[in-house]
Amino acid sequence: MIYHLFQYFESIGMDFPGMRLMNYLSFRAMLAAITAVLFALFIGKKIIRLLQKKQIGETVRDLGLADQIQKKGTPTMGGIIIILSIMVAALLFCDLTNIYVKLLLFSTLWCGAIGFTDDYIKVFRHNKEGLSEKGKLAGQVALGFIIGLTVWMSNDIVVREKVRVEPSEQLTVDTVTPVNAGTYVNEDVVKSTKTTIPFVKNHEFDYKWLSPFKGAWGWYAKWAIYVLMIVLVITACSNGTNLTDGLDGLAAGTSAVVGIVIGILAYLSGNLLNSNYLNIMYIPGTGEVAIFMTAFTGALIGFLWYNSYPAQVFMGDTGSLTIGGIIGVSAVLIRKELLLPLLCGIFFVESLSVLLQRSWFKFTRKRRGEGVRIWSMTPLHHHYQDKKPVEGRVLIPKPVPPHHEAKITARFWIVGIMLGVATLALLKLR
Repeated sequence: MIYHLFQYFESIGMDFPGMRLMNYLSFRAMLAAITAVLFALFIGKKIIRLLQKKQIGETVRDLGLADQIQKKGTPTMGGIIIILSIMVAALLFCDLTNIYVKLLLFSTLWCGAIGFTDDYIKVFRHNKEGLSEKGKLAGQVALGFIIGLTVWMSNDIVVREKVRVEPSEQLTVDTVTPVNAGTYVNEDVVKSTKTTIPFVKNHEFDYKWLSPFKGAWGWYAKWAIYVLMIVLVITACSNGTNLTDGLDGLAAGTSAVVGIVIGILAYLSGNLLNSNYLNIMYIPGTGEVAIFMTAFTGALIGFLWYNSYPAQVFMGDTGSLTIGGIIGVSAVLIRKELLLPLLCGIFFVESLSVLLQRSWFKFTRKRRGEGVRIWSMTPLHHHYQDKKPVEGRVLIPKPVPPHHEAKITARFWIVGIMLGVATLALLKLR
């Protein structure tokens, strides 16, 4: 809203010192991050008090973990803090006419509603299971189809190929937009199913290569494949973040690192000079995604003030499903979804540990009559904690001595940072 207000001032000829700073993506991104952090710090304390007053506390299962019972009664549904902080900062400093911003705002509210429903059932209806797995999955798949079909149908979502930057003193790194860019570049605007992959010369993979058909049927087939891939990415990210939310500050801290990297990638992809220099796909308008992601990161940092060990509030599914949804949608919009297994390596491994544990236990129980676990407990972060000995055989025993919760979180953060740096480094490897 502030961005549009300054645009209005400029349109009526008003001029005052600093007014044109709002044209700079980097300036608006910094304002969005600071606003989100401060708002989260301000509103967080009030929301925690309200949750305590309403006795909205975490219901803890006895999993045999040393510190688990101590968390009983800690306020949950703190994801509301994250959602409000993101929305306020994005509404103030993003271009609200931008299709990517619209989709990210919609995704935030959609995933927030799914998570809120799940937490509401757990807290107010005293049902520990919450929203059924099918219910969550249906909501996530529906969002995936909405985003995928919009990417397919919207004329505002395009990529520009064969970009050639002409020398010009008027063309700057930070303020270039698709409107004035046409003066300086030779470009082909296309609806494309291309995305980014590492280790190849042009960093591009086209989903049409997976289509078994040619001609008109091939055109429909490639978009169907792309939409299904979008659904898979968004669903996997949302569930992966949900599984990672098990220790104080773990999901928020690792997600903040992912948000920073996606913001950088969005800024580079939406800028003519940088995309040309790095020889990556130029996607007009994705600079606004960078602003949204700085608001996202700022909200998580502000939330960490209250969520770091020992946590004063938990994000609940209201927060974790929203965070994962935003990460998945933003990666799809900037055509970087195939980099997520590396960038979101923490979420990927956490999800994989649960999948492998369940599959191996069922397989060995059916074949040998006794279930065998791979780890003492999953998701993986719980494996390193102090817990009671589990019944039956475990292939990978828990560490001795076990690690403190805060140390596990810090080490996962470090791994997440390393994965983020590696993802950015891939831009120059071909």
